[in-house]
Amino acid sequence: MRSRVIRNDDLVRVPWKNGGGTTAEVAAFPEGSTFETFGWRISMADVASDGPFSLFPGIDRTLIVVEGDGIELDVEGIAYPLDRASPKLSFSGDDITTGRLLSGPIRDLNVMTRRGQFRHRTRFVESGVALLAEETDVAFLVPLDGPFDVTLDSTIHSLEALDTLMLDATQELILLSGTGRAILIEIAPDHP
Repeated sequence: MRSRVIRNDDLVRVPWKNGGGTTAEVAAFPEGSTFETFGWRISMADVASDGPFSLFPGIDRTLIVVEGDGIELDVEGIAYPLDRASPKLSFSGDDITTGRLLSGPIRDLNVMTRRGQFRHRTRFVESGVALLAEETDVAFLVPLDGPFDVTLDSTIHSLEALDTLMLDATQELILLSGTGRAILIEIAPDHP
């Protein structure tokens, strides 16, 4: 099984689609794709002020607060406060969305999949074992609270907080050892 560690410190920041901040692409498919052509995209954004989110027609999104006190998302007029206790929201990239910081800047993890091509699910995991869903094509593990060791095929991958381990689909048990929580992202084909 192929796997690759993507270090948080190596991520390159680029302007948001609407120019209102910066984002660092963790991975995208196909490689080298643009905002208009990706099938899926994982990124981390630094949000330092309130404002509108970029529209991504045809995209399903999940936003997870990974650093900071939180943000309130207004999605089509409905407010969703995201904080450490409830840090995650899935919504449509078609929806008009604005963000209001709860108390200072945040960093968030964004997962986006193009409807009709791919779908995704995200879940929090802790030390122990994880198993990917059968239909998963590719998965990502991102530690939130501290270091994590991930054992795959007897190889240990050591991750610091906000590093990412990208791995191909497997039906083997993934051994996790670390402090606190990590996010497991699974991407699968979206068959009609």
